[in-house]
Amino acid sequence: MTELSDPAFDPALAAAVVEIEEHAAESGWDGQARLFALVDTRALVAREPALAAALGLDASDADGSLTPVEQDLEPGQQLEQVLEQIGWPPEVAGCAAVVERLVLPPAVEGQVPEGLEEAQAFAADHPDRQEVRIVAGVTRHGAAWCTLRLRAHDTTDDVIGGINLVPALLALLGATLEDEA
Repeated sequence: MTELSDPAFDPALAAAVVEIEEHAAESGWDGQARLFALVDTRALVAREPALAAALGLDASDADGSLTPVEQDLEPGQQLEQVLEQIGWPPEVAGCAAVVERLVLPPAVEGQVPEGLEEAQAFAADHPDRQEVRIVAGVTRHGAAWCTLRLRAHDTTDDVIGGINLVPALLALLGATLEDEA
């Protein structure tokens, strides 16, 4: 089982998550969720030399790095539902997701309605809401990394990163990497 309660820092994962965040930022806001397989670059170069060449990867890029490979999601698919249904083959070293969400300040926590639709409407109408883009990634070895970009502070310098910023999403991603018994 992939253990994420005290994940280790992995610079290759952090670099891949930052690369995905920068890629997502180029597309602007109001995008749908995105999902990426993370593959060991050395293995990709060895196994798929033509693809590696098309991506501009070579042996010098291979040591200790992960290459994100975007997966196709149907328009409108809820990422959480997709993550509950998938598993990755052993060649996939990790995975990452991009989602946009509304967040509210902690002071309103007790005021949020119970139902999903009601809670979404409450958040959408709340004057203190913030729009945030989250990129979260995990590896089979238990490493995790997240980035957060607020729409109100939409610059690369304002992106924050950390190991366990979005634990629920990290847990969903980690579950996709577990070996089936």
